[in-house]
Amino acid sequence: MNFSNILIKWYLQNKRDLPWRKTTNPYHIWLSEIMLQQTRVAQGMPYFFAFTEEFPTVFDLANASEEQVLKLWQGLGYYSRARNLHKTSQYVANELNGVFPDTYKELLKLKGVGEYTAAAIASFSYNEAVPVVDGNVFRVLSRYFDIESDIASPATKKEFTELAHELLPKENPAIFNQAIMEFGALQCVPKSPDCPVCVFNDSCLALQKKKVSVLPVKSKKIKVTNRFFNYLILEDVLGNTLIQKRTAKGIWHNLYEFPLLETTDIVGFDFVSNAVQNDIFSTYTILSIEECSETTVIHKLSHQHLHIQFWKVKINEIIVNGLNTTDLKNLPFPIVIYNFIEKQEINC
Repeated sequence: MNFSNILIKWYLQNKRDLPWRKTTNPYHIWLSEIMLQQTRVAQGMPYFFAFTEEFPTVFDLANASEEQVLKLWQGLGYYSRARNLHKTSQYVANELNGVFPDTYKELLKLKGVGEYTAAAIASFSYNEAVPVVDGNVFRVLSRYFDIESDIASPATKKEFTELAHELLPKENPAIFNQAIMEFGALQCVPKSPDCPVCVFNDSCLALQKKKVSVLPVKSKKIKVTNRFFNYLILEDVLGNTLIQKRTAKGIWHNLYEFPLLETTDIVGFDFVSNAVQNDIFSTYTILSIEECSETTVIHKLSHQHLHIQFWKVKINEIIVNGLNTTDLKNLPFPIVIYNFIEKQEINC
């Protein structure tokens, strides 16, 4: 048996029972692929069910408000995916009469759809012979064929794509693409794979050369920026509070948050008190200021670590258009803020 046949046989015996594998509907496959970008299957699956229930067709998704989409997406992270998802649904519904493009090249033109996602939809929905190349595929092929090319390089992406295309059975590309991704997710995992039970343990070059732990090669390091957020929970005499929408480009675009004091380091009561009384809320009569927790919450994003403190600021006035906790829970927030509200620490 060759590589492809062994791989597919393994897949048929070991594949997970996932809902998007039971359909060729491009809408469902597109949804799942967007959700699974930078997200584990276990985390993404509840969102897939929630979206397909709330928005059974691309028209339903297109007709929703962005706020509805962001709220349902809440907690999945990388919110630009949700915004692009919504915009693309509107394009498909309104410009393409609800029919998704049926070729790899046309799918690439959709907002938020890159090479990998386009290849997945094209092969899974339309059986087009185009290979998928993601982190799992890089890992499997680099180890099996002992390829030391730096996967951070664009030239390497082309190299792996050409190799995957050679291995791809043209009569059934979908099952091969599913198989190699599943193999990377379940068997040829990043750290400490169980090589003795692997179906390729007699032919994998990395195993033979004791190079499994060093492949694939990736030289590019992600530079992490530390940011320091102080969220100010204003509370008026009615128990209502104030929020704002993040309209600037960057993290959490179009999500809601409490008034924010961003600093260059973790700060204490004196600094926050001075900023609140003399600048941020100088038009209110401040009754008290207190930190809601002695522990700073560290929220890790791909390129940023957010050090978050929450401060309760009680005032003597009534906030115009103030919101209560029930109102807040209906709006899309970054999950770290929503969890704070959910735990009712707002009443600290």
